[in-house]
Amino acid sequence: MIIWLASYPKSGNTWIRSIISSLVYSQNGEFNFDLIKSIQQYPVEKNFKQFTNNFTNINEIKKYWILSQDKINLDGKVKFLKTHHINCKINEFSFTNNANTCSTIYIVRDPRNLVNSISNHFDKSKQESTEFIMTPRLLGGEKEDDSEKKGHVVTLLGNWGEHYKYWKQNSENFLLIKYEDLIHNTNKELEKIIKFLKKYVIFEINEKKKERIINTTNFDNLRNMEKQGLFNENAFNKLSTEKINFFHQGPENKWQKFLDEDLRKKIEKKFNDEMKELGYL
Repeated sequence: MIIWLASYPKSGNTWIRSIISSLVYSQNGEFNFDLIKSIQQYPVEKNFKQFTNNFTNINEIKKYWILSQDKINLDGKVKFLKTHHINCKINEFSFTNNANTCSTIYIVRDPRNLVNSISNHFDKSKQESTEFIMTPRLLGGEKEDDSEKKGHVVTLLGNWGEHYKYWKQNSENFLLIKYEDLIHNTNKELEKIIKFLKKYVIFEINEKKKERIINTTNFDNLRNMEKQGLFNENAFNKLSTEKINFFHQGPENKWQKFLDEDLRKKIEKKFNDEMKELGYL
């Protein structure tokens, strides 16, 4: 059975994977990037190779979402999968189902702060990044990202608001984690995660382990580890082919500093209901 770690891109999924991998897959809570390999990405090519080799066609891939997850779950074990895919249904084909899913942890981030992170990660202007989060889209269908280098298959995002709503509405056993709450009170959010995961996973926990998890997965430590070459999920600059820093600004990324008024208003108008529901407005 799958525990999904689901999020719109650049919303803190890697941070949550770091925390959970330290919690579940280490004895003492000491994080390193080898631990994060225990939480794999979905969808990727290896999940679909026995069904199709057309990895960029959503109408082909949708036929095999459930079959590929059935295969993943043959061992009968609980496992974590990271995804940016929207939890949708296309015709009769659902992205996932209750037979394959035991729970979902959904990580959400203020869309106004996403603009700067999307701009850095995908090498786009602020205007382009605003359009990115406001417009339903596929990643990998036209290879606009570097998915061909990573073995990813086409991923349907929807827009930011759709992504949040579809995962919330279509998920049982759902835990919401806000990126901003992780920043302001990591210990409180870790306690929520521990309480939630104890229903599905066996792991040891004590105060020293919790303290070590928080200290070794904080933004500064993750960024320092990336600088040491210990992180390999970076995107690449399209022109220079140099790696783009993944851990870019973190807590210092505040939309009030970077987002112009027109773009702010567009985002708040487009996602007014969702942002109010989440306490962003």
